[in-house]
Amino acid sequence: MGRDDDDIGKMVGKAYENQDFIHGRDGRALRILAEYMEPAARFAEYDIADTIVFFGSARILPEDEATKHLESAKKHGGDVEAAERALKMSVYYEAARTLAYRLTQWSKTLEGSRKRFVVCTGGGPGIMEAANRGASEAAGINVGLNISLPHEQHHNPYITRELNFEFHYFFMRKFWFTYLGKALLVFPGGFGTMDEFFENLTLVQTGKLKKRMPIVLYGTSFWQDVFNLEKLVAAGTISPEDLDLFLMTDSLDEAFDHITGELTHYALGKPGARL
Repeated sequence: MGRDDDDIGKMVGKAYENQDFIHGRDGRALRILAEYMEPAARFAEYDIADTIVFFGSARILPEDEATKHLESAKKHGGDVEAAERALKMSVYYEAARTLAYRLTQWSKTLEGSRKRFVVCTGGGPGIMEAANRGASEAAGINVGLNISLPHEQHHNPYITRELNFEFHYFFMRKFWFTYLGKALLVFPGGFGTMDEFFENLTLVQTGKLKKRMPIVLYGTSFWQDVFNLEKLVAAGTISPEDLDLFLMTDSLDEAFDHITGELTHYALGKPGARL
């Protein structure tokens, strides 16, 4: 069956300018490759050697905002219980902000032409915003690896503009978290946070990462309520030493000292990252 002139007209032109092809099923491999090559080019342009990655909930508010919500709830008959919970959780926003600030200040003292241990987040609100904000307040560049989602996710205003990415594919976004990451700080969060924590923990446990990857679980009471990893040891599904693959703490100083100590010992002088 022959094609009419309109159909032929649509087919004329460069393949990479054919939007139906690029966005269709047959163009998927090119879209995936683009989410590798375009970020790689931008990271190279801005001399990003490696990153410190912050994971955590998009729903956690800064302390001042949570305080206003509570005052409004009490005054106008709102959900006081939810507002009180949000205020309690805001301590983690402020902790992430402070740690990102301190780590950025520390990284800026390091010698070398490339930018080392740049704060990197998922680019959204909550804990992600807190970390980007802390890095920005320390006058440091920082990275946001956003993902297109139908709800919750929107980029926060503290990401360095040239390093604000948006991914379609979760697995390509995860690749960039891990490929450039030299340390992970995991704050209270939901399914996404736990997914990212366990995926990276599995890569460390199985030796699939060829680099040292210090991991900090920040918020002892939260994580102990969520996880009972000792049960896995008791059941024999993980080894006792697997619990040493991460540090659980409530101390800003301990988290900072652990990350900087590990990076100083294992990563300085070794820019870049390899899976």
